[in-house]
Amino acid sequence: MHAHDAGQVAGVRCGHCNTRRFYKPAELREVIGNVTIDQVRKKIRCQQCGKREWMSAELFHACGEERQVMRFRRLKEIRWERRVVWVDE
Repeated sequence: MHAHDAGQVAGVRCGHCNTRRFYKPAELREVIGNVTIDQVRKKIRCQQCGKREWMSAELFHACGEERQVMRFRRLKEIRWERRVVWVDE
């Protein structure tokens, strides 16, 4: 059973700038892939400070009161950017 089907929430926290964000597990799976929560921690970067080594991630069941005050980060779109790399000859 997937975490989204079980009603769990993914909480991601940066220990450097103390920012905490909440995600729907189905949307994280769409972006990162079908990986464990420990592997999610290794693949994300804090958008505020840009650091990767301070990240922690956990799955938990939020009670009704917590869910009302949580603000989820929702997936709007996935963009693939084309970058050109030049080499001098």
